[in-house]
Amino acid sequence: MKLPRDLSGDTLAARLAALGYTITRQRGDHLRLTTSQGGEHHITIPRHDPLKVGTLAGILADVGAHLKLSREEILDRLF
Repeated sequence: MKLPRDLSGDTLAARLAALGYTITRQRGDHLRLTTSQGGEHHITIPRHDPLKVGTLAGILADVGAHLKLSREEILDRLF
Protein backbone atom coordinates (compact mmCIF):
# COMPACT_ATOMS: atom_id res chain seq x y z
CA MET A 1 0.00 0.00 0.00
CA LYS A 2 1.31 3.47 -0.89
CA LEU A 3 1.52 6.28 1.62
CA PRO A 4 -1.37 8.74 1.43
CA ARG A 5 -0.43 12.04 -0.22
CA ASP A 6 -3.16 14.24 1.29
CA LEU A 7 -2.90 13.47 5.01
CA SER A 8 -2.75 16.32 7.52
CA GLY A 9 -0.89 16.17 10.82
CA ASP A 10 -4.15 16.43 12.76
CA THR A 11 -5.65 13.50 10.86
CA LEU A 12 -2.55 11.39 11.44
CA ALA A 13 -2.65 12.16 15.17
CA ALA A 14 -6.30 11.09 15.33
CA ARG A 15 -5.58 7.85 13.47
CA LEU A 16 -2.58 7.02 15.67
CA ALA A 17 -5.03 6.86 18.58
CA ALA A 18 -5.95 3.41 17.23
CA LEU A 19 -2.40 2.32 18.10
CA GLY A 20 -2.59 3.76 21.63
CA TYR A 21 -1.08 7.21 21.05
CA THR A 22 -2.61 10.25 22.77
CA ILE A 23 -1.81 13.94 22.39
CA THR A 24 0.16 15.01 25.45
CA ARG A 25 1.32 18.44 24.38
CA GLN A 26 1.05 21.06 21.67
CA ARG A 27 3.57 23.79 21.06
CA GLY A 28 3.15 26.05 18.07
CA ASP A 29 2.27 23.94 15.06
CA HIS A 30 3.60 20.64 16.43
CA LEU A 31 1.86 17.91 18.42
CA ARG A 32 3.57 15.55 20.85
CA LEU A 33 2.00 12.10 21.07
CA THR A 34 2.79 9.50 23.70
CA THR A 35 2.01 5.83 24.17
CA SER A 36 2.72 3.47 27.05
CA GLN A 37 2.27 0.29 25.00
CA GLY A 38 5.54 -1.62 24.93
CA GLY A 39 7.18 1.06 27.09
CA GLU A 40 6.82 4.81 26.89
CA HIS A 41 7.36 6.31 23.43
CA HIS A 42 7.02 9.89 22.19
CA ILE A 43 6.68 11.21 18.65
CA THR A 44 6.30 14.74 17.32
CA ILE A 45 3.99 15.47 14.42
CA PRO A 46 3.82 18.79 12.55
CA ARG A 47 0.28 20.10 12.05
CA HIS A 48 0.90 20.72 8.35
CA ASP A 49 -1.69 20.07 5.67
CA PRO A 50 -0.63 17.97 3.85
CA LEU A 51 2.33 16.27 5.49
CA LYS A 52 5.32 15.74 3.23
CA VAL A 53 5.73 12.12 2.18
CA GLY A 54 9.19 11.85 3.73
CA THR A 55 7.94 13.23 7.05
CA LEU A 56 5.04 10.78 7.08
CA ALA A 57 7.36 7.88 6.21
CA GLY A 58 9.71 8.86 9.03
CA ILE A 59 6.92 9.06 11.60
CA LEU A 60 5.49 5.69 10.55
CA ALA A 61 8.98 4.12 10.62
CA ASP A 62 9.51 5.41 14.16
CA VAL A 63 6.12 4.08 15.30
CA GLY A 64 6.77 0.76 13.57
CA ALA A 65 10.16 0.36 15.20
CA HIS A 66 8.67 0.95 18.65
CA LEU A 67 5.66 -1.35 18.16
CA LYS A 68 7.69 -3.92 16.18
CA LEU A 69 5.37 -3.66 13.16
CA SER A 70 6.21 -3.35 9.48
CA ARG A 71 5.12 -0.32 7.50
CA GLU A 72 2.50 -2.43 5.72
CA GLU A 73 1.01 -3.58 9.04
CA ILE A 74 0.83 0.00 10.28
CA LEU A 75 -0.82 1.21 7.08
CA ASP A 76 -3.38 -1.63 7.29
CA ARG A 77 -4.28 -0.67 10.87
CA LEU A 78 -4.45 3.07 10.24
CA PHE A 79 -6.05 3.24 6.81
